[in-house]
Amino acid sequence: MARKSLLAREAKRRKVVEKYAAIRKELKENGDYEGLQKLPKNASPVRLKNRCTMTGRSRGYYRKFGISRLVFREMALKGEIPGIKKASW
Repeated sequence: MARKSLLAREAKRRKVVEKYAAIRKELKENGDYEGLQKLPKNASPVRLKNRCTMTGRSRGYYRKFGISRLVFREMALKGEIPGIKKASW
């Protein structure tokens, strides 16, 4: 499990990105790049990091499911993910 501080920081960034999304879009359409520079750094969606919703792990993240590979494997073996089963041939 990731440290609580990392999860809290990421949640805070997500709130800031959401808050400034409309303003950023408007400034970009107008071509006001100086105005964009004045916004907080964390208002940029590029600064967000994909993290597992269960464990907070940042590596081995599957976008389609929103979880890490380790959690995905556990859930798939338990049959908790519809349509996913272990391959055998």
